[in-house]
Amino acid sequence: MKRLMDVVFSFFILMVFLPFGLIIAMCIALESRGGIFYRQERIGLGGKPFMLLKFRSMRPNADRQGKLTVGERDPRITRAGVFVRKYKLDEFPQFINVLTGEMSVVGPRPEVMEYVCHYTAEQRKVLDYKPGITDLASISYFEENKILAKSKDPQRTYLEEIMPAKIRINIEYQAKANVWRDLGVVWKTAMRMMR
Repeated sequence: MKRLMDVVFSFFILMVFLPFGLIIAMCIALESRGGIFYRQERIGLGGKPFMLLKFRSMRPNADRQGKLTVGERDPRITRAGVFVRKYKLDEFPQFINVLTGEMSVVGPRPEVMEYVCHYTAEQRKVLDYKPGITDLASISYFEENKILAKSKDPQRTYLEEIMPAKIRINIEYQAKANVWRDLGVVWKTAMRMMR
């Protein structure tokens, strides 16, 4: 049932979003070279790596200067990137990841290996679930970049405070997840984005 919801919902969203996606793609292409999509290896179900797809919001090779982005004033972010990040529009290509079965609409956000390496045995349980585009942790930490921008040591703040809290929220949610609860998370995400 969950897989059916993922496929139907993703196909619908991609069709509705297509005109906006084309406009975003043109803005990205006109502002800087490097392609409209950004692919990054993330760790999925069972610890298996996959390539996550996003609209490119940073200058080419920006991730070589660090995986975390610190607020909207990060100099690596393009002008179009500031807009798509603010409204989470860079995430929409991930519905393609959902259609291919690498992700679900609702599930723990997938991390890069650099941070998965810091997981404790208990935290690794989050890898027992298919990663998703949204989850309760993402709603709770919707403005995570602002928290990191205020930190004297963003890397440490993420590893010691934000990441463990998000994993805890995800493991608790997944233990009692079902399609109806997932639809509730989708609704809360949409409401949070509109606010």
